[in-house]
Amino acid sequence: MSATGTGTGHVVVIGAGIAGLAAAHRLLARGARVTVLEASGRVGGKLLPGEIAGVRVDLGAESMLARRPEAVALAREVGLAERLQPPATATASIWTRGALRPMPKGHVMGVPGTAAALSGVLSEEGLARIERDAYLPRTEVGDDVAVGEYVAARLGREVVDRLVEPLLGGVYAGDAYRISLRSAVPQLYQAARTHDSLTLAVREIQAKAAANQQTGPVFMGIEGGVGTLPLTVADSVRARGGEILTGAPVTELRRVAPGGTGETGGPAVGGPQPTGPADAHGVWRVVAGDRVLYADAVVVAVPAPAAAALLRAEAPAAAAELAAVEYASMALITLAYRRADAELPAGSGFLVPPVDGRTIKASTFASHKWGWIADEDPDVVVLRTSVGRYGETAVLDRDDADLVAVSRHDLREATGLDATPLKTRVTRWTGGLPQYPVGHHARVARIREHVARLPALAVCGAQYDGVGIPACVASAYAAVDQLAGDLRGVEALTAAPVQSLHGGAGE
Repeated sequence: MSATGTGTGHVVVIGAGIAGLAAAHRLLARGARVTVLEASGRVGGKLLPGEIAGVRVDLGAESMLARRPEAVALAREVGLAERLQPPATATASIWTRGALRPMPKGHVMGVPGTAAALSGVLSEEGLARIERDAYLPRTEVGDDVAVGEYVAARLGREVVDRLVEPLLGGVYAGDAYRISLRSAVPQLYQAARTHDSLTLAVREIQAKAAANQQTGPVFMGIEGGVGTLPLTVADSVRARGGEILTGAPVTELRRVAPGGTGETGGPAVGGPQPTGPADAHGVWRVVAGDRVLYADAVVVAVPAPAAAALLRAEAPAAAAELAAVEYASMALITLAYRRADAELPAGSGFLVPPVDGRTIKASTFASHKWGWIADEDPDVVVLRTSVGRYGETAVLDRDDADLVAVSRHDLREATGLDATPLKTRVTRWTGGLPQYPVGHHARVARIREHVARLPALAVCGAQYDGVGIPACVASAYAAVDQLAGDLRGVEALTAAPVQSLHGGAGE
């Protein structure tokens, strides 16, 4: 849209998670006037800093993929360069078949290039099944297929159940037999379309990665927690003249004709009716509580259910697609121990395959993984567990004390840790993770097609092109570019979603 492209427009961003804040930050850099509206009382969405036993920790996501540039670059832009830290250790384990076993190397999201790569995790029968891949006829994947379905057909269910499932579950809290190969592991989808053998395809992917000679850490954290990133971006937005209003749920989003903005309903916090180039074609009327704002353009950066409600009046087809997006809920249990009481295995933590029947799905040894946590108080050890997968509701119905108790039980079984924690915290993320089932890619394309029929409107967030922090930032930037008439970002994400690689145990 020309108004935002020339810097004369007023843009309302709905949602102050990392996607909405990244969109606001980019819009301000291009000269737009920006108002961000957030329904809750804080910014940051699923990124939440906190503390336990006097030690700063993350109570939401704790790391970001560094091999994608967007999130790390944004952190640098807002002044966090000196606080960026890679994990102190990237050595993780998998708790399966009754023991903590080293996390295999030489795989792509749990899919190995050779059977030997999974030795120690799989049974002899499971390893033998992988070898059959080289002799099986081609498995067609069509427009999309479930990760678990395809990998099991090529390599057997044991690979899926003991490695692919916990790795994907760490990202999506989902079910590998429902999750889209095209959306969740796009490089494997592309390889599956051109290769008869999956293991050969994985070896080619690995060879290309080696030839690219990517250096530096795969993941990055921030001293004080990645939950400080949205707070710092919000500070930068305000410093540049942007306005962020919390406790301001948007209840109406309508397109109105020029001069048709005489409705009453409280102070027009966003200022008078826009007079930029968008004026001749109408403006957006945004109602948030007793506030009525008029905008040249709008970025909708809220989860799918909220986006569906907002778009129902003007884009009912997009709203229907968004309403069909499913979410998984989970809880993080953070525990602090006296270091003298807590002897943990080496490494950053462990994953737990659902097939093993445990309650927790992962544990992160936060004091091992992040040097800044260990330095906060050398006498305190912090770790966390996660519970809850797609379709699991009973475990999340338990009260906080029960979730702490079951976490301590599983930690004792896995590591021998039997001490009484100094402090515990339970953080619930109800409806926190959008699911990417088979056909997700096509659904996102339909949503964007419907939204594109309305002028000066764009969408972004975790439900579209990837659930990780870089994916959300990339989605936000593509939305801003779209408003300026540049569709390259949206087209790039449509062609290759930002894969949300697993960031270590507990992610």
